[in-house]
Order: sequence, then C-alpha cells, then structure tokens
Amino acid sequence: MIIFSEAPDLPEASSYRLKSGHRLESEMIETIQRAEKSQSDDSSLVRRLQSGDAHAFEELVRGYGPRLLRVARRMMKTEEDARDAVQDAFVAVFKSIKVFEESSLLSTWLHRICINACLMRLRTQRRKPEEDIETYLPKFRDDGHQVDPSMSWRESAEGLLQTKELCTLVRSSIDRLPETYRIVLLLRDIEELTTEEAAETLGITPNAVKIRLHRGRQALRTLLDPHMREELR
Repeated sequence: MIIFSEAPDLPEASSYRLKSGHRLESEMIETIQRAEKSQSDDSSLVRRLQSGDAHAFEELVRGYGPRLLRVARRMMKTEEDARDAVQDAFVAVFKSIKVFEESSLLSTWLHRICINACLMRLRTQRRKPEEDIETYLPKFRDDGHQVDPSMSWRESAEGLLQTKELCTLVRSSIDRLPETYRIVLLLRDIEELTTEEAAETLGITPNAVKIRLHRGRQALRTLLDPHMREELR
C-alpha cells in the first residue's frame, strides 16, 4: 500500500494580480528559477529511477503522490477508487520508466499515466446503463427558441462558483452526467488536455471530443441553471 501525505497547493496564479509590479516581477523570476531547478531535479530523479535506485522511487511517490491523488479524486467518484488508481499509476511508472524520454516533462508524463489509470478503472467497473444525455440538454420549440430559456448569469453569479458550496455543487452535477460526456468534460475543462490529447487518450476522433464536450457543457449548464436562478433572486 502506497501512503500519500497531502502537500499544500501552490498559490493560484491569479493571486499575483494583487501585488505591485516590482514585487510581481521578482516573484515571477523566482517562480521561473524554481521551475528550472525542479526540472533539473526531475532529470536527476529519472536517471536514478532508470538505474533501479529504490530510494528514488520513494522520492517520486512522496513528491508526486499528493498531486496525482488530486487528479484521481477529480476523475473517480470515491476516495478508495482514487487511491487505487494512483497506486495503479505508480505501478505503471515503475514498469515503463526506462522508456521515459528526457525531452518530456516528468510531471506531464505522470499526469497522463494517472489519467489513463483512472480511465482503466472506470472501464472495468460495473456501471449502470448510461443515461441519455438528451435528458439534460435544453429543449427547443419549432421556431428555434428554448422552451425554458436559460438565465443569463451575471459575472457575480459566475464568481459564486469559486465558493466551496458551489464547487461541491459543480462536482456533483458533473458526476450526474453520462460517463461518456463526464470524462470528456473532465479531461478538457478540468485536466486541461487539448482536444487532440483527449482524443488520443480516449481512442476517439478529435471531432467526437468536440461534440461530446459541447453537449456535456450544455448539460452541465442545464443542471446548474436552477441553482444560479436562486442565487440571483
């Protein structure tokens, strides 16, 4: 059993906007320097892993375990499944580290392996028949107008999505989506994969990713719309 200890999240990039120009420039330089040092450290770590250094693998788990667990928690629906997926990911890393290309970023490579481990678990789990996405899409009259028009969200309402309560609501709403659309939405909007990367990961065409993403976003808005109407009253 691999044990993960939580590491504090890095500050959001948006927090820099509150600082003075001189301080911002200084902190940006420090951030770049830390990133360069981290990449250098990762290169050294990869070489040690490829040479079979057991201590290097322990360092890898300590350094990257918490952030991969956060990825898995977004993909999976239970804590147990998330932790199991991360363990699967590290097993895959151990088996394939010798083919890691130094031109790649270790963090990006690990992220992709973790996503694939989550997808493998989701595919092997027994799931109920997938619900029709049409259930959650807006309905239109013959003249092209919506039967129940969506309310225009003001900026203040969209800002409410930053609160803990609404983050929980968004997550629970995403989990209500049919799996086919939920996964594409997570890969594109949460994990920030490109259309091509998501297509390659899922084994579908880029156009299929675009269609599923569009319909998934529409369905998510339909699910969130009643709550946003309440917030704006």
